[in-house]
Amino acid sequence: MKLLVSPADLREAAVVARSGADILDLKNPAEGSLGANFPWVLAAVIRRLRRPGLEFSAAIGDLGFQPGTAALAAHAAASLGADYVKAGLYGVKDLRRALPLAAAVVKGVRTGRPRARAVIAGYADWRRFGGLAPLDLVRAARKAGAGLVMLDTALKDGRSLFDNMTHRELERFLAAARKAGLGTALAGSVRAEHLPALAALGPDIVGLRGAVCLGGDRRRRVCPRRLAELRRACGA
Repeated sequence: MKLLVSPADLREAAVVARSGADILDLKNPAEGSLGANFPWVLAAVIRRLRRPGLEFSAAIGDLGFQPGTAALAAHAAASLGADYVKAGLYGVKDLRRALPLAAAVVKGVRTGRPRARAVIAGYADWRRFGGLAPLDLVRAARKAGAGLVMLDTALKDGRSLFDNMTHRELERFLAAARKAGLGTALAGSVRAEHLPALAALGPDIVGLRGAVCLGGDRRRRVCPRRLAELRRACGA
């Protein structure tokens, strides 16, 4: 599994880059689970921290059904050098709307940087707010030609990925994604104690923020000590 860690600014990004994380995932926690940061911050992070072995990801938001807005944001993030562009399909509830939104994101990424990969993200807590079901997320990502599919949590209230979906449900999601030829990523208030269960599930990427922040609070700053401890727990 690759370890993806989500800093919120250049200072945090420098800490993450030194930690041995595989993917540096810039986001803005104040704007939601997959909140988008500013393009000048993304550009500065990539320009100053790019080195062999470190990949960059950019979240572009928990999106409503606005394919044009999504495509432009995806194009911009890819053009700035992101290796992965993560788009949350938050405001769609069925495949009829999920597919054109996902397709807009994928085309935006491809036209911005052809080798960048579009990550179509959904939410493990989808039942709590009437969101898109995970298997429909896989269908939309496959038909759109995305590179990866991801589950996070939308409601940051302390309930984790595993509080919202059973191990069996997560296995079915990952199996469907793999059958569709998609890479896989899991996140959502994941903590160190969840690492054995994640290793058993075997996603390609595991995403973290709160677990490596002061006090375990995703709204506070990334803590080098917590990040180092978690990296050791991953076996690095």
